Amino acid sequence: MNGASKQAPARLLVIACGALAHEIVWLQKLNGWQQMDVQCLDAELHNRPKLIPQKLRAAIETNRHQYEHIFIGYADCGTGGEIDRIIEQEGLERLPGAHCYSFFAGEQRFNQLAEQELGSFYLTDFLVEHFDRLVVRGLKLDAHPELREQYFAHYRLVVYLSQREDPQLVTKARQAAQFLGLEFRHKHCGYGDLEAGLQQQVLKFNQA
Repeated sequence: MNGASKQAPARLLVIACGALAHEIVWLQKLNGWQQMDVQCLDAELHNRPKLIPQKLRAAIETNRHQYEHIFIGYADCGTGGEIDRIIEQEGLERLPGAHCYSFFAGEQRFNQLAEQELGSFYLTDFLVEHFDRLVVRGLKLDAHPELREQYFAHYRLVVYLSQREDPQLVTKARQAAQFLGLEFRHKHCGYGDLEAGLQQQVLKFNQA
């Protein structure tokens, strides 16, 4: 890659959203991807997507001299194409889709869900586990409960796209829907294109 040091180690670096850390590390262990290093940006950026591009660019620049092979563990994630502009400039690749919901479900399946379930607020395992921190406190719904009606006025239901089959997480997701005053749907997706995308990068790395 352009600008890569000749002394760069023969390892693959994945720079990813902190909301994917658990899933990526689990897939790394499950598939024996020992040649992969993972560096995650703050999951709080999930609520502040405009900050993702500058943080991502800084992480790439920091690691360019250390890694010849870098993969971006983000979808577009509400950045309005800014992540795509960065990876085009840097000659890198990223996960497919507009956001984590679509690559967990798979692009085609997610588009079908989106058409069938209009007005949906999506949750993943990570968002269920950290609902209080990222949604309740993150949106200040604890201090200003009246904001709930403003933020979620156009939503009809919560759709939980689960990665793990965990009844406790399903219960917590249902409670989150009740808190928001929305209907609840649960769709088990597994790891979808996250696993497929990482597997593809590992294969490219091994063939390089």
